[in-house]
Amino acid sequence: MALVEFTPQLRRFVDAPSCQCKAATLGEALDAAFAEQPRLRGYILDEQGHLRVNVVVFIDGKRARDLRGLSDPLRVDSRIHVLQALSGG
Repeated sequence: MALVEFTPQLRRFVDAPSCQCKAATLGEALDAAFAEQPRLRGYILDEQGHLRVNVVVFIDGKRARDLRGLSDPLRVDSRIHVLQALSGG
């Protein structure tokens, strides 16, 4: 099963547990995570369902390419890391 993991910084705002799921695409994996924790959706996706500009997703160590359709394919054992960009200096 694919594993979706969220950055610890999200835990300041919402419960963001890891999620194991059967999913063929990034969008399906995120939907499974949102089903378990609906409040996560607003931190990860914008109003059109696209990744927010301050969110970066890596699938098996490579940056996701389809930031709008979330159609990047997954392997059965993919690891997805969802990160929020940090700012400051």
